Amino acid sequence: MKGEMTQKGKEALERFKMESANEVGVTLNKGYNGDLTSRQAGSIGGQMVNLMGPEQQWEFMRNDVKSQEHTRILTIGIQLGV
Repeated sequence: MKGEMTQKGKEALERFKMESANEVGVTLNKGYNGDLTSRQAGSIGGQMVNLMGPEQQWEFMRNDVKSQEHTRILTIGIQLGV
């Protein structure tokens, strides 16, 4: 179904997360990791973003909160590699 992640995709994302955590020196457990500090969790997420690179870019239009006539374009870059 559209928008659903396959089991293969979930496993790949989990491996990517574990590799990123290992690179920044954070030990992740399988399953629950709610005992991580914000700094540790942010380090993992930041490493994942750094590894993704600007090769793939998506643009999102967003209406400004104060006025519906103004829009902002957000460009998000990611690189997915195998």
